[in-house]
Amino acid sequence: MRKNYRMEGLDCAHCADRIASALTQLQGVRDVSVQFVQQRLSVDLASEEDIALHEAVREIAPSVRLVDLESETEPCGEQDSACHTCHDHAHGHDHAHSHQEGLDRIMLGRILAAGVLFAAGFFVGKGSVAYYALLFSAYVCAGYDILWSAGRNLFHGRIFDENFLMAIASVGAVLLGEVSEAVAVMLFYQVGEMFQSLAVGRSRRSIAELMDIKPPVAHVWRNGEVLDVKPEVLQPGEVVWVRPGEKIPVDGVIVDGHSTLDMAALTGESLPRETEPGDAVVSGSINLQGLLQIRVEKRYEDSTAAKILELVEHAGTRKAQTENFITKFARYYTPAVVGLAVMLAVGPPLFVGGWSEWIHRALTFLVISCPCALVISVPLSFFAGIGGASRRGILIKGGNYMEALARAETVVFDKTGTLTKGAFAVSRIQPEGQTGDTLLQMAAYAESASNHPISQSIREAYGKEIEKSRVQEVMEIPGMGVSALVDGHRVLAGNGKLMDREGIPCPHAWDAAGTTVYVAIDGTFAGTLSIEDVVKEDAAEAVSQLRNLGVKSVVMLTGDAPAAAEGVAAAVGIDSVHAGLLPQEKVEVTERLIASSNGRGTLLFVGDGINDAPVLARADVGIAMGGVGSDSAIEAADVVLMRDEPSKVAAAITISRRTLSIVRQNIVLALGIKCLVLILGALGLANMWAAVFADVGVSMLAILNAMRALYGR
Repeated sequence: MRKNYRMEGLDCAHCADRIASALTQLQGVRDVSVQFVQQRLSVDLASEEDIALHEAVREIAPSVRLVDLESETEPCGEQDSACHTCHDHAHGHDHAHSHQEGLDRIMLGRILAAGVLFAAGFFVGKGSVAYYALLFSAYVCAGYDILWSAGRNLFHGRIFDENFLMAIASVGAVLLGEVSEAVAVMLFYQVGEMFQSLAVGRSRRSIAELMDIKPPVAHVWRNGEVLDVKPEVLQPGEVVWVRPGEKIPVDGVIVDGHSTLDMAALTGESLPRETEPGDAVVSGSINLQGLLQIRVEKRYEDSTAAKILELVEHAGTRKAQTENFITKFARYYTPAVVGLAVMLAVGPPLFVGGWSEWIHRALTFLVISCPCALVISVPLSFFAGIGGASRRGILIKGGNYMEALARAETVVFDKTGTLTKGAFAVSRIQPEGQTGDTLLQMAAYAESASNHPISQSIREAYGKEIEKSRVQEVMEIPGMGVSALVDGHRVLAGNGKLMDREGIPCPHAWDAAGTTVYVAIDGTFAGTLSIEDVVKEDAAEAVSQLRNLGVKSVVMLTGDAPAAAEGVAAAVGIDSVHAGLLPQEKVEVTERLIASSNGRGTLLFVGDGINDAPVLARADVGIAMGGVGSDSAIEAADVVLMRDEPSKVAAAITISRRTLSIVRQNIVLALGIKCLVLILGALGLANMWAAVFADVGVSMLAILNAMRALYGR
């Protein structure tokens, strides 16, 4: 049984790793996923009994509370008599924020109290009993929780964390007679921790605001009145009312009302979309103007908003190689530095003496060693990058796909529905013996009874209402075309085979880029209409942008005829085309392209997400031109473009590369400053203040840098 929890008060990346490790050891727990940035815990339990989970989490991090996301409740326990039940989802999040704000206020009060006691100590005179009493009180006020956590963790065999390092360093300073330094360092550390908590909280809220696409309530018409209900209980066929300024709760169709919809949160569109009765609308869109009545087409869990939220929330579970490396690195880095600190405290004094000085240097060394900046900022950078991409209508399902996007060297496009609109249009009219308008009119009337896409494109090009009284004796000729009497004239419209069968001489100048419709009137050739699949407006720009990004090969795979494929390729600038392919043949070509790259870069396949599932799965990264509301696209691909624009592929690569650049900056920043201060500390040139900055200060800088991935252009 899979259960999901929100972890209120989780502001320590080390705690998140320890919680995950501890829970995997519990009996009946089959799988554990802790997401620090999202403050989420997902566990697969053998039974519904989960009290051991809460006890294990409280043991490792007493400030962390588990809240069941399904019921938004926190099971009562002896250690927390102030738990609440939050039935409303929105209220649950407010409760989480107020809980964290309460912890921040308590911490601020402790810091102020410790600061006052610390300052008072200097007024009574250094060295007096009152001086030491005030400083000791300030030390305990500022750091009692750190000392308690360090002692508890030591009792349970967990020593390599920031609490242990700070406790040893500050207690050592006291034993060395540097009481004022111990108090000052503890105060500075707590101030830094508080600001770090605020920075992480702000980052989380910024990301959450981007995904705030679910309305708290829906107004549904039932039994002659409008009722406010949760979107989850709406049923297909019901009618909901959406007032101006409100979000559409579920996917549906407008039955009454006109308005414009803000779809920026879903597709990145800057301009509102005009809607009217009969238009399909998707959940998460914001109604900007009039009252809309919408017939529910899907349950909430199947709607666009729910799928997007699920996709983004689970993105953190697919970690990039860099994230996995940093997690493993931190496990070995801290114990190694502690070992070096012990050697620093014991080794040199055996030869040169000065035990007090070398122990002080070793304590400074310990404070520096905590890898918080790396452990927090790297996953935060990836998640911020995923959030920033979603603002532009690009849904990336994990940091691993973001890394693969950044290394793209080959991009493979499907044709129909990806580079082209999948809709036919008349591209050229070549009359013979009459005007182009007459040729188009006669062909449109002849094709008026057919539902074939080519027939529809001819009628759309004509653009006028068809007077059915003018058309008689309509007959479809399978595989060839149609025959009809239009205003008493026999009109034939079809392919060259139809002209040959009727013995009508005509030039067989087949159009290279599409389909040619031949028209004859009263047995005489009247001209041709060229029908093409319309190329998307930004298709050529997309290919150009990819080449500017250094993509070495842009390829097209299609099941269409070679002539049509070559025409589209020439129009958009693709120089490698594989046409006439069956789905399994597309997979074979993709595998050959991957093999030819010899692992130097990744291959991206861009398709419509419906007919290209095998290739999407085989490519290093499958990108679906999803379109809003395309369920199959969201489920099939690794990346989903919510607007059917090929140029979004280049945007996804750009965002991914920028995010990876920020991750590398944070790694260099954190390790660079720490290594520098470690060396200075070993040489006695860095004091405790510098050590705390190397820990907390660098963490804050890395967090602020990570947020650039969220707000960057």
